[in-house]
Amino acid sequence: MDSSSVLSFFKEITRIPRESGHEGPMTAYLQQFAASRNLTCKTDKIGNVLIIKGGTPGRKHIAPIVLQAHQDMVCEKNGSFKFDFLKDPIPYEIEDGWMIAKETTLGADDGIGIAACLALLDSDLPMGKIECLFTISEETGMDGAFALEKGFFDGKTLINLDSEDEGQLFVGCAGGMDTHAVIEYETEPLEEFYKPLRLKISGGTGGHSGDDINKERANVLQQLCRFLYTQLQYDYQLISISGGNKPNAICREAEAVIAVPDDEFQDMVTDFQAFSQVVKEEFKNTEPGLKFESKAVKYTGEAISSDYSGDIIATLNACPHGVVAMSTDIPGLVETSTNLAAVKMEDGNRLTVITSQRSSVGSALHAIAEKVEAVFILGGFEVEHKSEYPGWKPNLESHILEQSVMSYRKLFNTEPEVKAIHAGLECGLFLEKFPDLDMISFGPTLRGVHAPGERLELASLDKFVELLKDIVTNFV
Repeated sequence: MDSSSVLSFFKEITRIPRESGHEGPMTAYLQQFAASRNLTCKTDKIGNVLIIKGGTPGRKHIAPIVLQAHQDMVCEKNGSFKFDFLKDPIPYEIEDGWMIAKETTLGADDGIGIAACLALLDSDLPMGKIECLFTISEETGMDGAFALEKGFFDGKTLINLDSEDEGQLFVGCAGGMDTHAVIEYETEPLEEFYKPLRLKISGGTGGHSGDDINKERANVLQQLCRFLYTQLQYDYQLISISGGNKPNAICREAEAVIAVPDDEFQDMVTDFQAFSQVVKEEFKNTEPGLKFESKAVKYTGEAISSDYSGDIIATLNACPHGVVAMSTDIPGLVETSTNLAAVKMEDGNRLTVITSQRSSVGSALHAIAEKVEAVFILGGFEVEHKSEYPGWKPNLESHILEQSVMSYRKLFNTEPEVKAIHAGLECGLFLEKFPDLDMISFGPTLRGVHAPGERLELASLDKFVELLKDIVTNFV
């Protein structure tokens, strides 16, 4: 096993459709992998897969290690790029020491974790028994971890391979939940002498709503709502508004179609252009690619009734987004955050807003979720909280942590960072079902996950693989 074998498996994985909720081809690939190598494999009723390889001679007495990755990936693409995640292979390039998908997500989160497990299972390294667990739908609610049955695996030591910063060993993570707000609105005819105008903001960096929430990136949906709110003095009609996609991704593209009185149309366009300069100045250091477009469009349908549209825009503008609190226990760690993730227009005159909240403090998680709820209730929305998952409390006395630190120090002659992460990992759920588990999480360096342009640093992959090999082959 080396980094080239891991990368080879990952390149195979980029050709396999595995959007959250559609992991069937990935599950079948894992089952076929195990069958072709005469490895024990079992699949539970929801689609979690466990592949087991017994210990090698002289290592059979070693307690088993569980290696864990998730089968699914976040499927995001640039709006103008024609691509079908349910059938098309991920287009990637190797450039300046990075593996990059420029128009889509790469899926190294967590395809590289899967690939590392497969390379280890395919190797002849001297090691104890390993159990490789591949869960489903981690990105949309940790469905596989929630459904995991007690006794599905035997090991009491688990290495999660779903972290994104080489040189950092993670021993804790935030808990989280999604909050959905829905409003059913009425419509009205377009006013006479009103002209439809499409306003669009694109080119945002986006990113992971946990790892990247503190990087001062523009949430373009938030910025679009900010502009529309400042223009409520114009008697415009709201025809549609949309933006974002996944709860765990920062919104990169958003647009609205409004109808503006003919004599105010150019004023609206001018104001949007002026607003674009304000936002570009505010985010000049973090968002060089922001793009603002305004264009007259044809539309003959109805608009959202003015009895609803003003409240919708005001509510969206009031919805909090970003870091809420920093940890007072761990310097530099985001404790609590919320993400205004997406707005979708649906059949039946329904508008749905998707947000997600995270915190390493349970009470703070519920507090920010309740604040988001209150904002939408005041705006006339119905609110539902979904997919809550627990955090993972750090255990600095962990045996696998001690072994991992020793391995890293020996291999690279430097100390790794021991940290908690603001992103959600499945480890908290595993701990609820297997309270005796001793866990750690690490991985190679990934950047731009959950957004087009996601990339994997190949030099960090070398170090990640060496560390994993050393831990597994020297585990006692």
